[in-house]
Amino acid sequence: MRALTSRGRSFLASGLAALLMAVLLGENDLFRIGVLVTALPLLAAMVVARTRYRLSCARRLDPARAEVGGEATVTLRLENVTRLPTGLLLIEDTVPYALGVRPRFVLDRVEARGVREIDYRVRSDLRGRYTIGPLSVRIADPFGLVELARAFTISDTLVVTPQVVALPHVRLSGEWTGGGDSRTRSVAAAGDDDVAPREYRQGDDLRRVHWRSTARHGELMVRREEQQWQSRGALLLDTRRYAHRGDGPRSSFEVAVSAAASIGVHLSREGLGLRLVTDQGAEHLTDSGLSWSLLDTLSMVRSSSARSLEMGVSALRQGGGDGLIVAVVGALDPEEARELARLRHSGITGVAVLLDVDTWDGEAPGSAENLRAVETVLAGYGWRIVRLPAGVSIASVWPDAASRGRYSLTGGSA
Repeated sequence: MRALTSRGRSFLASGLAALLMAVLLGENDLFRIGVLVTALPLLAAMVVARTRYRLSCARRLDPARAEVGGEATVTLRLENVTRLPTGLLLIEDTVPYALGVRPRFVLDRVEARGVREIDYRVRSDLRGRYTIGPLSVRIADPFGLVELARAFTISDTLVVTPQVVALPHVRLSGEWTGGGDSRTRSVAAAGDDDVAPREYRQGDDLRRVHWRSTARHGELMVRREEQQWQSRGALLLDTRRYAHRGDGPRSSFEVAVSAAASIGVHLSREGLGLRLVTDQGAEHLTDSGLSWSLLDTLSMVRSSSARSLEMGVSALRQGGGDGLIVAVVGALDPEEARELARLRHSGITGVAVLLDVDTWDGEAPGSAENLRAVETVLAGYGWRIVRLPAGVSIASVWPDAASRGRYSLTGGSA
């Protein structure tokens, strides 16, 4: 009964009234009319219900990941798998408010075995994972007596990633570390075989036999296993709410997330194996598709209520094996800067991207002096300083990462 439109309810009420009057008056012709008028909306409801359950729907997102401010195209494919044409179809897809208004379409008729494709665009200025769907369809009969609403179960996820800015190449020494020993290397190598071979052991691959050494030693000798060298680094993102200023997409927090995404993608494309750490600890990244894994993780990162970087610094310290540490941080005091600075020692390159957060809300009294003090502490431990004020792209200041700290541990010039 809920599927009946106003017209359908009127027909049903009129038919029932005609039937009642026909019984009271004994009019057979009126009875036939009453049966016809009453049966029409009921039969229409049966036909519409049958048509609905033989529709199929598919959805495609292009692309499945979009940057903040970018657009994605959603393609709906609706197929009538019955041998009967449908009536009027009213289509509405479920879209989160952050992606815009819900798209609505009208299909006049879909023939038997017919297919219709509908495109619409979505756009978001906010990072996140958004569920699109399920699709709801209202099916109406040709007479407008019945409108049956049903929803498909399928839905798809659109990932809106932080904005990634292309960064210029900057030589960062110390980012290449080997699995065999703790020395750092300034260039990457696929692998080196040890010069000295060893004796053959049960199970060794015969393809690794070193025939020259075998002839010299009089016994079967094989090349040592390849010592793989890999590039490793860590990316620290400060998500503390109190360490950032501003609101919305232009806040210092969102700029920090975008800067971390840009740096992470840039370094991973240069072959660096990264791990992501926040003030809440280490974040899990998959080994395959590091750039996408990093962006997927950063698309969901939220500001935290933490007041210190202690957990993040501890996670960096426990990880070990990092040849490069890049820290993207908000407001720091000199003591917090000192705890962070102590992570860098011989063989590790440290780059600190300091957001000048007070430029988002206007200069606060003493803010410039505090920032200079933080820079002095970090540079004193050999960190490279990249200052990022409001309205400045990370690409324009990233070359500063090539400059070594200007101060030594004792405060003299380096």
